[in-house]
Amino acid sequence: MPACCFAATRSWISHRPSSELVTRQRLVARMELSLTRPDDWHLHLREGELLQAVVPHSAKHFGRAIVMPNLKPPITTTAAAVAYRQSILKALPPDSAFEPLMTLYLTDNTSPEEIKLARRSGMVFAVKLYPAGATTNSQDGVTDIFGKCLPVLEEMAKHSMPLLVHGEVTDPNVDIFDREKVFIETILAPLLKKLPHLKVVMEHITTMDAVNFIETCSEGSVAATVTPQHLLLNRNSLFQGGLQPHNYCLPVLKREIHRQAIVRAVTSGSNRYFLGTDSAPHERRKKECSCGCAGIYNSPVALSLYAKVFEQAGALDKLEAFTSFNGPDFYGLPRNTSKIKLRKSTWKVPESYSYAAGEIVPMFAGETLEWSLFDD
Repeated sequence: MPACCFAATRSWISHRPSSELVTRQRLVARMELSLTRPDDWHLHLREGELLQAVVPHSAKHFGRAIVMPNLKPPITTTAAAVAYRQSILKALPPDSAFEPLMTLYLTDNTSPEEIKLARRSGMVFAVKLYPAGATTNSQDGVTDIFGKCLPVLEEMAKHSMPLLVHGEVTDPNVDIFDREKVFIETILAPLLKKLPHLKVVMEHITTMDAVNFIETCSEGSVAATVTPQHLLLNRNSLFQGGLQPHNYCLPVLKREIHRQAIVRAVTSGSNRYFLGTDSAPHERRKKECSCGCAGIYNSPVALSLYAKVFEQAGALDKLEAFTSFNGPDFYGLPRNTSKIKLRKSTWKVPESYSYAAGEIVPMFAGETLEWSLFDD
């Protein structure tokens, strides 16, 4: 039996001409997917008014989410993570069952004792590695992982606490399109040789190099989250029809051969890959300016886009494992028990979402998508 449940209905009247029958079938054909409620294993919720504006979109679609800690100041302690969790819960719609899973921001000064506190809290589930200067609000990140962070990583390995890796080097002499490949070669591979029991999630992978590396690692030790944008867009999408700031994210979109490699990996049925949107909202003016922020806001459209990718690959029967099973299995958490339905039904993405401080432009703003969340 396939992982997800298909319900397709077709109606026709046999005495009608064949051409009319085909038209009739197309008009009334309906496909629904019943999925165990997915989780988002890489999500930016920000804070303040922006948090209040975006958290309902994630809560509508997902049961849980691994929440990124790169605020200002970053979430570097268990106490700060617990306080941030409370602010997220307060921003949720009434009766929402959405559960934020908190993370710590790794720095050169993070201590093994903080990892013990995090594990005992029952609210912190991972630690995020940002190489200093690699992306938004990463200036406080790690400068020397081998010289300053090994005791912390050893403690994490003892507790099976995953290290979530933004896998890019920050050396200005390395081409931006090669930074993931070089990170794997010079940092990640040597790190895993030193600490083979450390669990690692390679976040938002973008290259064939990442896929090839993951496939060489022992199962259950290294996995990857994959975003809608890196499955559907290549680097041409940054420049088609002029500069497209709302398609700019980090890691940056790559060549088509890399996109195809990631699609093949994700739709293969491998349990090493799972859903992580890296949804990263910015107010429109911070995207459409002389120095635009990196980040794509995709929470409202993510499930529609993942379904599109799997449908195009002829792999809809593998969608549920990617969205709902592989992530909790890797983290050692129970799978969700509730269900959602996706229906093959067109809908138009809003041009923007307004909130008190301005507006947020979602991925594929103004475009028509073919899969929609269906509420009974």
